[in-house]
Amino acid sequence: MLSFQVAKNRLVAVQKPLPRLRPGWALIRVRFAGICNTDIEILRGYHQFRGTPGHEFVGEVMQVAGVSAKTRERWLGKRVAGEINVACSAYGYKPVCAFCRRGLKTHCGRRTVLGIVAHDGAFAEYLALPLENLHVVPKNVSDMKAVFIEPLAAACQILDQLNIREFPTAAVLGDGKLAQLIAIVLQASGTRVVLYGKHVNKLAYARKAGIATKKVRGDASDLRRVKGNYRLVVEATGSPTGLTLAQHITEPRGTLLLKSTFHGAAPVETWPIVVKEITVVGSRCGPFAKAIALLRSGKVDPTPLISRTFALKDAPQAIAYAQRSGVLKVILAASSPI
Repeated sequence: MLSFQVAKNRLVAVQKPLPRLRPGWALIRVRFAGICNTDIEILRGYHQFRGTPGHEFVGEVMQVAGVSAKTRERWLGKRVAGEINVACSAYGYKPVCAFCRRGLKTHCGRRTVLGIVAHDGAFAEYLALPLENLHVVPKNVSDMKAVFIEPLAAACQILDQLNIREFPTAAVLGDGKLAQLIAIVLQASGTRVVLYGKHVNKLAYARKAGIATKKVRGDASDLRRVKGNYRLVVEATGSPTGLTLAQHITEPRGTLLLKSTFHGAAPVETWPIVVKEITVVGSRCGPFAKAIALLRSGKVDPTPLISRTFALKDAPQAIAYAQRSGVLKVILAASSPI
């Protein structure tokens, strides 16, 4: 199969065998894969990953190993999206780790992570995941919507971590893909959202969705110019500079939720956290069921965020394009849509 691997900060095409399946695992033909900011950071050295990146995908189950005929029949040919953390149980480890025993599989001490940690991802014609990670895509959810399930689930994680009714207003810092999805999810949950961003054209997408926006410069001058305090601030800039502004506009005893992942360190002054007694919450992967329900209901349509679609064979050009100013979601098409 055609696959792309990270080599010296770029994507390189390779031909490799199909993934070997463990019992209870599925071979999935990738239909579409989304390029995420994490994929860009991987090229810069994030997690020192050297395999095939890509963790946002929709695909079709082609083979299932080591299961009953009934289970195989249930899954073969199904369109699926997949949770990216592969935990102890999927590898047959015994005993399972303490986090898995607590039901925290996304924090499994021996997990691999699709396209991020020791597990080849979706920038390929095929990938392998355990059945326990898969979710069937409803018929009324198109491939182009389904490719957003993983990042939309990450946005929905906020709803599981916080009682969102306690936050009638919120600020989201960042105007990229994840920030836009977070703003849409919070708005759909009844919170009035203000999205702060640097790019006029990206902010326009949010305004079309009925979200208030404010322009920032993304430098130290924002601390002088940006007024207002929020009980909930979500930092999703993907940049180390966003954290300082996020602390600045979080009100005393407010909540600052961190979504950014990037390669390298961020300079942090801790005094605003201490003096204002801010609660800081880290947040990453989230509930696929909630994300799928939002897409199925029609309350959320992420497809306006798609800037361009490339063929899989053009993955290096696609990831270069994804790093251009003003670009939102870039999609890789590994096969024709249903």
